[in-house]
Amino acid sequence: MTLITIALLTLFVGLGRWQWQRGEAKQALWDGFDRATQAAPLGTRNLDTFDRFARLELNGEFEPEHQFLLDNRSHAGQPGYEVLTPFRTLDGRRVLVNRGWVPFGGYRERLPDVSMTAIAPTRIRGRIDELPSAGLASGHAAPDTNAPWPKVTSFPTHDELANALGHTLQHRVVLLDPEAPGGYVREWSPPGMPPSRHFSYAIQWWGFAAVLLVLYFGLNFRKVS
Repeated sequence: MTLITIALLTLFVGLGRWQWQRGEAKQALWDGFDRATQAAPLGTRNLDTFDRFARLELNGEFEPEHQFLLDNRSHAGQPGYEVLTPFRTLDGRRVLVNRGWVPFGGYRERLPDVSMTAIAPTRIRGRIDELPSAGLASGHAAPDTNAPWPKVTSFPTHDELANALGHTLQHRVVLLDPEAPGGYVREWSPPGMPPSRHFSYAIQWWGFAAVLLVLYFGLNFRKVS
């Protein structure tokens, strides 16, 4: 019984520390998201040189004839797509801009209309982010180079998107600001659970450890008496 108690106690304490550390890391991520309020011009820098969630200002034009629909993206519990539209900067570089979430229409063969009417040179603002990654390998589906545009894809890599587009792409994407025109549902926040959820799980695991100790000593004192 003592050995089992020690093993479970070590497990519960370790799981609590792991969740607490994840909460601290997630808190740092959320703090960085909240601190990024001023938009800096992209200039000649690559997106990789900016902090994640930094706000940027880009000058150029959209290329709406070649768009991607990120599959398996939900909002408020509803399935849908996120729309990735290439944006060509004034110096010729291409950046994928996430224009937001659109609902699934109920039929795979009936894709949402994400066409754009205004493709003149423009200035946009947004946040830098990573492409979403799949929790399971089975969720990955590269865009079909032979399929018509917009191309449906699920958890693609930048190389797969660049290959389908036929151009080099800046790594990472830009989340279009919610108030910018030409977008869809854009309630951006850091991915995953909020930090408070991780801290709550940590306290629960440590609570299990405390209950285990109470039961252990309670049973042993009963045997002695």
